[in-house]
Amino acid sequence: MRMNAPMLAAMPANLYALGAIALWVTLAALGVSLKHIPPFLLTGIALLVGSLLAFPFVLKDWRQWQVPGKTLALGVYGLFGFHFLLFIALRHAPPVEANLVNYLWPLFMVLLAPLFLANSRLRALHVVPALLGFGGAAVAILGATPVTAGGSGWSWGFLPALASAFIWASYSLLTQRVKSFPTTAIGLFAAVSGLLSLLCHWALEPPVTLSGRDWLLVAAMGLGPLGASFFLWDKALKLGDARQIGILSYLTPLGSTALLMLVSGRPLSWSIGLATAMILGAAWLGTRAR
Repeated sequence: MRMNAPMLAAMPANLYALGAIALWVTLAALGVSLKHIPPFLLTGIALLVGSLLAFPFVLKDWRQWQVPGKTLALGVYGLFGFHFLLFIALRHAPPVEANLVNYLWPLFMVLLAPLFLANSRLRALHVVPALLGFGGAAVAILGATPVTAGGSGWSWGFLPALASAFIWASYSLLTQRVKSFPTTAIGLFAAVSGLLSLLCHWALEPPVTLSGRDWLLVAAMGLGPLGASFFLWDKALKLGDARQIGILSYLTPLGSTALLMLVSGRPLSWSIGLATAMILGAAWLGTRAR
């Protein structure tokens, strides 16, 4: 079977996106293992570890970190703003429901693309998969967690969860509007965001001592879901269609939920099977949209 030129051009971008998604899938499981660490401290250390991935390239050419102030501000807006609001949401709203609201960001990416990108138009083959993917995300997350008395209902914490979703979607789209910058500059964004997170820890959280195991898991988080994933994501957005990539992102809640079930020993359920069909169907439809 022969592939046409647009499909061949999209493959590398989609592969970069899938690499980032694969790393983000591990974030929830790592977060559960490190839930005893204050969130700003955890985020700060992990982002600083992630920024180290750029150092070998920056040491060869420091100009790769010479980006305009506007671009740096956008990077901090995305990396720091997203995690800051997400952790606030998880503290003040039921975690499962807060995560569900946060997973609106792929839908926002698809629907907001025409507002942020000049040559982007929204078509049915973008809207339908986006809605199908969000439905699958809802089934995966809510179906994996039993409803308990008092475990749901309105909370003001849903507002920062919604805001964090908007921040990541808008950051991802706006990186395509600013002057082109090296992907290595993501390390600078992570470093500044990490320092801001540590400042929040110093101001808002009690000091703690990390064990050797904690440091190993934090390093894994920093090198993976809060490190390499950002570089892969930026590369995907530079090469591909933000609408398609946003739809592929619905694989994240599915994979994250499945990994949590595996780690916790919970059996598979009909809801995970249905979510798999909905999300994979959405991803397949989305990658065919032009």
